[in-house]
Amino acid sequence: MFLGIDVGTSGVKAVITSNDGHVVAQCSAALSVSRPHDLWSEQAADDWVEATHHAVLGLDAHLRRAVSGVGLAGQMHGATLLGGDDRPLRPAILWNDGRSHAQCAALETAEPATRAITGNIAMPGFTAPKLLWVRDNEPDVFAAIRTVLLPKDYVRLALTGDKASDMSDSAGTLWLDVAARAWSPAMLAATGLDVAQMPRLYEGPEVTGTLLPAIATRWGMERVPVVAGAGDNAAGALGVGVTGEGQGMLSLGTSGVIFVAGNAFRPNPARAVHAFCHALPGMWHQMSVHLSAASCIDWAAAVCQVPGPAEFFALAESAGPVAGPELFLPYLSGERTPHNDPHVRAAFLGMSNETTTRQLAAAVLEGVAFAHADGIAALREAGTQIDELAVIGGGSRSLHWGHILSSALGVRLLYLEGGEIGPALGAAHLARMGVTGGNARDVCIRPAVRATLEPDPALAARLAPKQERFRRAYQALQHTQEIH
Repeated sequence: MFLGIDVGTSGVKAVITSNDGHVVAQCSAALSVSRPHDLWSEQAADDWVEATHHAVLGLDAHLRRAVSGVGLAGQMHGATLLGGDDRPLRPAILWNDGRSHAQCAALETAEPATRAITGNIAMPGFTAPKLLWVRDNEPDVFAAIRTVLLPKDYVRLALTGDKASDMSDSAGTLWLDVAARAWSPAMLAATGLDVAQMPRLYEGPEVTGTLLPAIATRWGMERVPVVAGAGDNAAGALGVGVTGEGQGMLSLGTSGVIFVAGNAFRPNPARAVHAFCHALPGMWHQMSVHLSAASCIDWAAAVCQVPGPAEFFALAESAGPVAGPELFLPYLSGERTPHNDPHVRAAFLGMSNETTTRQLAAAVLEGVAFAHADGIAALREAGTQIDELAVIGGGSRSLHWGHILSSALGVRLLYLEGGEIGPALGAAHLARMGVTGGNARDVCIRPAVRATLEPDPALAARLAPKQERFRRAYQALQHTQEIH
């Protein structure tokens, strides 16, 4: 059996899979986020370790004893700063922390080849700008840094004593030469760091160490190998079988992600596409990232005094697609792809005395679909062929929304069983590959498909004029934000 651990933002999830890849047990432990100032988002790194212990020890002891390998996945971009004693110097700065906006421009000025080396535009969510913020605002802390680790890799250090990371997670730091799959001395120098302060790099299925004796005893396991693992999106993709050229997934969680795997590095930083290494050797992936997806459903349901998401989806379905002229721009928290605009905010447009709650619900589903259509267009501009996406996340509950998404995006959508386990399952798959030598095609099997939705040409034609209005409306919103 194999243990997969996902160090998330809201909690740590641990799963055990059988030798044929089926989940036989799972347990979670909650985490909290600290926001001491506007735009700040932090966690205590040791909380990840304690939550990992709670999640693993919540699994059946008999199953734990049968585990022969461990894989790690986790939230990306978090800056965990360690001193010479390998203890955290300050709370970790997380992926959704926005304080380093000014440092993004400073980074690209310090290293003009940033986008060519990393394949990405500098954004506050990435790790490197966070280090510049620490250098500018906490110089004593910066001077004491001996190692920088990502969240799951701090947990690895606690479990194995090894400072190691994988390619997919490290690609989100802005310190990796993503095409070469190696640390970039130029990018590190631009933030006042060097390679000696970075962990060793491995491919996702490679073994980085073994459990320390004290950890193995505490968990009731042998000193089994631990593999490099993956960032959460790459691990989630493996959990739903996204392993080959052109395969992809659509994640409709709090945020929305379109993830497409490829056997070549295809950056498009001008359109805020994320281009990272996949968790498999010789593979890369692109992502369009949307900061609000299913979170728009929760927000609109509360504002419209609808009991919950299920009722909101039903309300929208009763209205039908393109129920009226109402338009929703889903930028509740700004936007990444394709605009890289943290300041733009959401809006309803085109309302009248005749507008009903049902029409507003329909407009919300369409607006999120239009935002994802902008994202998939940016991916296609970089030469990516996208015909089919596996759908995971809370938004996958509504097949009505799926029909709108499929038609707006022009892709076939596959709705899978159990896709919500995602990253932890992908981590367990990587452990199985590392221990058994199995290949991704045989190990990362796609879960059963519960529904397949094809694009509807007639619906796409009805959506097209509204989608064009949506794109023009963003420009107007952007101008309004500049005025204020």
